[in-house]
Amino acid sequence: MNKTQIALATALLASVSTLTYAADAAPAPAPTPDWTITGNAALSSDYRTRGISQSDRRAAFSGGFDVAHSSGFYIGNWNSNIDSDFYTGANLELDFWAGYKGSVEGIGYDIGVFYYYYPGSDRQGASGIDNKEIYVGTSYGPVSARLYFPIGDFFSAQRQKFGNGKDAEGSYYLDVGGSYDLGNSFGLIGHFGYQKLKGAAKLQEIGKSKFENDIIDWKLGVTYTFSNGFVATVTYIDTDIKIAGPSGKKISGPTGVFSISKTF
Repeated sequence: MNKTQIALATALLASVSTLTYAADAAPAPAPTPDWTITGNAALSSDYRTRGISQSDRRAAFSGGFDVAHSSGFYIGNWNSNIDSDFYTGANLELDFWAGYKGSVEGIGYDIGVFYYYYPGSDRQGASGIDNKEIYVGTSYGPVSARLYFPIGDFFSAQRQKFGNGKDAEGSYYLDVGGSYDLGNSFGLIGHFGYQKLKGAAKLQEIGKSKFENDIIDWKLGVTYTFSNGFVATVTYIDTDIKIAGPSGKKISGPTGVFSISKTF
């Protein structure tokens, strides 16, 4: 092999090696954005919160968004149709929240404020039913817990019934939840809630029930995630109080709820 052939062979080998390296080299990872925005939408056979139907056992459409910063700060919004008779003229619930969360040694922490807004609930001179709460929470793996504390009265119970200056000081709601991956796109979800009501927030004063001031609710469900990202959920929901809505329907107690949702 002459010098010219050797030079050509060397150049060809070098070019092939360069191409092979370029093909094998992994692309540089995209930088993590400081801000992330996600949206969500769902259609449910019933809208229940803390074990009680907010839509008078009718179907509900809901949707919202979350904005989070890499520092741990976040804000969000969620909205759903509700029963206008139950909420004195309001047919929408608009929820807003803001908080800060992080983790230490794998244990998560979370603190924030939550505001329930019911536009139209102050019609005809009635007091609005808006509600404000602060919350603190923690999590470990798939299990989480939050404590909610009302600021002032509890869903305007004091303003509607008495106007006597009392509020719901000492009341709280404990929300414990968890999830488990069953494999093959199936999942298991669970929830336990305990509501403690004090002051003017007692249920007999609100007029919703003859029971005292403790409520327990729980939920157990199965989820299935489709390849397109939609999630179907079937849940069993129950509570230890019996409440009838304005239509006469029982809006608490054992029930099954089906929903289809999508996060984008």
